[in-house]
Amino acid sequence: MRSKVQKLSPSFKIWLRGKGGHVVGEGGASLLKGIEIYGSIAKAAKKIGVSYKFAWDQLEEMERRLGVPLLLRRRGGAVGGGAELTESARMLLKQYEKMERYVDRVIQDEDTWEAISLKISARNRLRGVVKQVNKGDVTSTVKIEVNVPVTITAVITREAVEDLQIKPGDSVEAVIKSTEVMVAKE
Repeated sequence: MRSKVQKLSPSFKIWLRGKGGHVVGEGGASLLKGIEIYGSIAKAAKKIGVSYKFAWDQLEEMERRLGVPLLLRRRGGAVGGGAELTESARMLLKQYEKMERYVDRVIQDEDTWEAISLKISARNRLRGVVKQVNKGDVTSTVKIEVNVPVTITAVITREAVEDLQIKPGDSVEAVIKSTEVMVAKE
């Protein structure tokens, strides 16, 4: 009896590191975002489900590793205390969120996975032999004779030709993607 394996999808965790090690990850970013929204360490800690002590310790560790203050704190009293992010904390949070969005876009982009050969259908791949390479200043043309027999011309960057060390006689695959023809070499 064969067992079915559920379809899996990639996930990731982002950590920004400094000289002192990990500075901020998802938890620290959530804490900073909560402080930005609520103006309070206690309210931010409650919102993300951690104790005030844990949040305070995490903030101190982040400040220690960065070497700059992340919060402007107001002590309690009759009016109540509060906290707001310093410019350094805002920049750190912005950098974290930017990196998180970028990585998320990359792992959600099926074309990226195809480009690194994790998911290319056989119907879009044609094995062949390079017959001619013409290097231009920016792009190059690679003429590939495929086994069908047909010759395909791919326009790729000069850098790709040099990185793959493509030369006449090489066995390659023409990877056809929509209107583009890419070249893969083992």
